Amino acid sequence: MKKFLLGTVALIAFAAPAAAADLAARPYTKAPPAPVAVVYDWSGFYIGANGGWGSSRKCWDFVDPVFGPVAEGCHDATGGTAGGQIGYRWQAGTWVFGLEAQGNWADFQGNNVSLIDPTFRNESRIDAFGLFTGQVGWAANNVLFYVKGGAAVTADRFRIFDVPSGLLVATTGDDTRWGGVVGAGIEFGFAPNWSVGVEYNHLFMQDRTHDFVDVTGAAFGSDRIRQDVDLVTARINYRFGGPVIAKY
Repeated sequence: MKKFLLGTVALIAFAAPAAAADLAARPYTKAPPAPVAVVYDWSGFYIGANGGWGSSRKCWDFVDPVFGPVAEGCHDATGGTAGGQIGYRWQAGTWVFGLEAQGNWADFQGNNVSLIDPTFRNESRIDAFGLFTGQVGWAANNVLFYVKGGAAVTADRFRIFDVPSGLLVATTGDDTRWGGVVGAGIEFGFAPNWSVGVEYNHLFMQDRTHDFVDVTGAAFGSDRIRQDVDLVTARINYRFGGPVIAKY
């Protein structure tokens, strides 16, 4: 029995190193690289185009020398618009700040029959407008939400027509009116330097008294005209500068 036990121990002692040698070395696996977060950068100069629709609410009051203003009625001057914009934005974290100048051709027209004299038809038209605004926005990577505000200017024309004949009776000529603007928009960066968006603006153009002259140049009377303007436009911008930031 003693010889049997000694033989068994010796056999195990010789077999153990051989079995260990047959075991394959454990393979080494390199850790996967850390993910890279790509952050859209809104900083830089940009230039773009826009187009859409606008509506201007016009209310006319005839200024009577004796009785004062007398309401002649209101109308909406509506139509299309197209133009361009140029600006600069700089980004600080998720906040985006900017300055922008915008100029647009417009064709907003409307009219109503005078409540004082139904033989006259009052017509309003906006031929162009400009916006000079500052912006504050919040960026969710390549999506930008922003508000804006500043100064606005419109190129207006006001005319009076004879209803039976349709002939022009009196006009103010071209008129430039300054006011204020507030707005909001959303913009989506669909390529490194390209973005598209939708924007709404409201223009506060206040009241103004206009003197009309007839076709001979003689004084025809005065009207106090109130107007506000609402704009909805689609925009596309090209930004000059670095496309994206790779953030590790």
